[in-house]
Amino acid sequence: MHGGSPHQPSVWTPLLLGVGVGWLLYYWTRVSRRPRLVSSGPLRQFLESHCPVVMEKFCPTFWCPGGRLQTIVRVMLASRPHVSYRNEVISTEDGGQISLDWMDNDESPHFPDSSSRPTIILLPGLTGNSQQSYILHLVRQADRDGYRCVVFNNRGFGGEKLLTHRTFCAANTEDLAQVVNHVHRHLPDAPLVAVGVSIGGMLLLNYLASTGRRSQLGSALVFSTPWNVFASTASLERPLNYWLFNRSLVTTLKTTLCRFRDVIGEVLDVEQILQSRSIQEFDERYTSIVFGYRSCHDYYRDASPANKLQKIKTPVLCVNAADDPFSPGEALPLDEASSHPYLALLVPAHGGHIGFLEGLYPNRQSYMNRVFSQFVGATLQRYDDLRNITKSRSQN
Repeated sequence: MHGGSPHQPSVWTPLLLGVGVGWLLYYWTRVSRRPRLVSSGPLRQFLESHCPVVMEKFCPTFWCPGGRLQTIVRVMLASRPHVSYRNEVISTEDGGQISLDWMDNDESPHFPDSSSRPTIILLPGLTGNSQQSYILHLVRQADRDGYRCVVFNNRGFGGEKLLTHRTFCAANTEDLAQVVNHVHRHLPDAPLVAVGVSIGGMLLLNYLASTGRRSQLGSALVFSTPWNVFASTASLERPLNYWLFNRSLVTTLKTTLCRFRDVIGEVLDVEQILQSRSIQEFDERYTSIVFGYRSCHDYYRDASPANKLQKIKTPVLCVNAADDPFSPGEALPLDEASSHPYLALLVPAHGGHIGFLEGLYPNRQSYMNRVFSQFVGATLQRYDDLRNITKSRSQN
């Protein structure tokens, strides 16, 4: 007995067609949406007028819209454009050193005068450096826009030798303050903007809070910043997130610690630290101790930018996906941002952690690049307008 005629349509064809149509309808009505913009009236008006990307729909890659998939696929597919850096190492007061990677953009047609060429300070995420794909793409975008870039590599992660037992933590802004002062001292006429990613965004926000009106930055931009470290830790310790993200990150941290075992071992029990099975255990046994906290709880409380928002006096745009497994949506400071004169939150429904993938084959950072290019361009070109509206709002 033979099956149906080869010319007869399979029973699966209408079923698959129906599923496909259903998915497309769901994608266009529920997944592809305009991000939520939360900010005070004047700052919101500035962004809507001069950064059209905040008004556009964000259409995540249709075959990986979820937060975890966006986070994983970016690491797997992201291209790594070539960037030629000039390295500089500066010394710190405690005997350490910081590695800075410069992209000078001396051929910039937009800003041929090197002394006044806008400079972008980039802060990578946890275990990151100037060679991370997301940093390379931002540097290339800055190159196209005519700016100079300098990547602030956290101690021990920029290829330099670790001279003390101290690396970095999200709450301690001493190294970043030294870098900002160093750049400003050598380029006093160049406008300064800083961009932080993940823990680099935490560090940048904590720096803005610690300096207030004394900040030498004209504006700031952060992507995928954890706002409440306790909420982020709880999310990363859920079973699936632990196996997908937490375990690999703590492994990288321990690998870095092993590279500098000799200098760290002079002060701490390296073997005990290497037994850490999570980021929180690593912070309990290393980070909180090195930076003088009585407990990891105290460190996490001090590191959480959400606790310091009212101290920020520099215009800053913060981009967080609502489905970021590192920074859960319920921890975003939406109420505070709605009335803050200097802070704006842009919240796409999807994007994961440093994902924001678009297109069929998402090997580039098109969304992050658009936000970066438009926001930095607007704040540089219309800095007086931005300063006036935020100043007037803060005085009311």
